[in-house]
Amino acid sequence: MSGGGFVTRFAPSPTGPLHQGHAFSALTAFDAARAADGRFLLRIEDIDTARARRPFEDAIYRDLAWLGVKWENPVRRQSEHLADYAAALDRLQDRGLLYRCFRTRKEIAAAITSAPHGPAGHRPFRGGPLPPDEEARRLAEGQAFAWRLSLDAARAEFGGDWDGLTFLEEGAGPGGEAGVIPVRPERHGDVILARKDVGVAYHLAVVVDDALQGVDNVIRGQDLFDAVHIQRLLQALLGLPAPVYRHHRLLLGPDGKRLAKRNGAESLQALRERGVAPATLRAELGLSG
Repeated sequence: MSGGGFVTRFAPSPTGPLHQGHAFSALTAFDAARAADGRFLLRIEDIDTARARRPFEDAIYRDLAWLGVKWENPVRRQSEHLADYAAALDRLQDRGLLYRCFRTRKEIAAAITSAPHGPAGHRPFRGGPLPPDEEARRLAEGQAFAWRLSLDAARAEFGGDWDGLTFLEEGAGPGGEAGVIPVRPERHGDVILARKDVGVAYHLAVVVDDALQGVDNVIRGQDLFDAVHIQRLLQALLGLPAPVYRHHRLLLGPDGKRLAKRNGAESLQALRERGVAPATLRAELGLSG
């Protein structure tokens, strides 16, 4: 593929085998890059060290090659670029946009339930830093904490420009959302951007990666549509370019639920072993040859 102005990517996590839903997403992005005479990148999002496994990563390469997908080398593996994410985290921290949150998951759920605007699961968590002496005591005791993005601090930094933040959707969200869409990060609350047990969070890593790799078209499933609201905010806070987004439909199983690893969706390896041809799979997915 050429080095044109269209750059997209497929970014799986090596936490299990790929299935037809992954194939649909990878082929949709790959076909779009070819149609635009652009570039297609493969990125391995393996920062979840508790679940990521190298055998799953090796299987990703085999599965994509079987599908006929071609990607540029070297492949970016997130676990090899932790310094990039730490630098972005430091920039946010230095500007007072993050705070240490010492609450446990149980305490977060209780705080949301007691909030005046809705029960847990419907109201995102909003908090703030502890008083300095209390924070110092907890740190001295070695208590675990997460770095949360303060929406209050972010709003204060943007000032009157806060309500003007948007993103461009050229596909469609789950509710048919398309075109220029206002960013509403408050629907997520003060999200966690890093913590000791899992390191940097997905939202921060993905915007850093997309910027460093020059990705200007993000093509992915509708299950990630809502994530744009936080990711677009982080792009603006870090001065990173905003890609165009194109979210596609999700493949559903016979039970009407989204195909997923945890639901035992048939793997691409299993399809290959029972003799399914890539062209046949393409046709079943509704994709042209």
